[in-house]
Amino acid sequence: MAILALFSNKGGVGKTTAAVNLAYLAAAGGMRTLLCDLDPQGATTYIYRVEAKLLPDARGLSGTPKQIRQSIKPTGYANLDLLPADLSHRHLERFFREEKHAKQRLQEALAPLAATYELIVLDSPPNIGIVAENIFNAADRLLAPIVPSTLSAESYGQLLAFLDERGYNATSALAFFSMVEKRKTLHQETMKAVRTTYGNVLTTTVPYRSVIERMGQERQPLPVFAARSDAASAYGMLWQEVRRRLFAMG
Repeated sequence: MAILALFSNKGGVGKTTAAVNLAYLAAAGGMRTLLCDLDPQGATTYIYRVEAKLLPDARGLSGTPKQIRQSIKPTGYANLDLLPADLSHRHLERFFREEKHAKQRLQEALAPLAATYELIVLDSPPNIGIVAENIFNAADRLLAPIVPSTLSAESYGQLLAFLDERGYNATSALAFFSMVEKRKTLHQETMKAVRTTYGNVLTTTVPYRSVIERMGQERQPLPVFAARSDAASAYGMLWQEVRRRLFAMG
């Protein structure tokens, strides 16, 4: 089992969009996939039309292995299940802090799922705290979207610095450019500067397209309702790059 975490310490960069589409593409390719919505905003859960409220005997990631399994719901797509953003996930920060091995709790919670899933995708909240550190310990790869702007690039640099300072494997982090408008000189200059500074930026870029914004309206992954769009093609190429990097580690 491999764990891929979509993570950014800056919001509004296309993190959830990538999580939704990459998980779908992995499952569509035959990989048994679980998508975990850890972001309290619950956008991933909304797009997949999954009821966020869990049964009384299911407690999401704050429960026992049995309760975690009871929390998982089908998405209606082959090979793809979802652990929704239940209200209990809004208290994960406090829950993890109160547990022994506070920074390994997520890793321990996901380990029993290895017999069921080949890939777990984490849609992470956009902040660095104890939940984020659990994600850093659990994930085989972090994947960070970068909008080609100075602030977004700076946020990625801060993330890498944090990983390095706290002893996490910064080399496991990957980045890709999101919301790219290639005709903008600033975007071109920023992408060139980031690629020069960091050696872990993927080749694929995801363009800025209105069809991507329609995901919230359609409540479907992009390859389902706009398979012929260049944006869907971009996510397909991105998944191929990520897959090679993710499973090359195994």
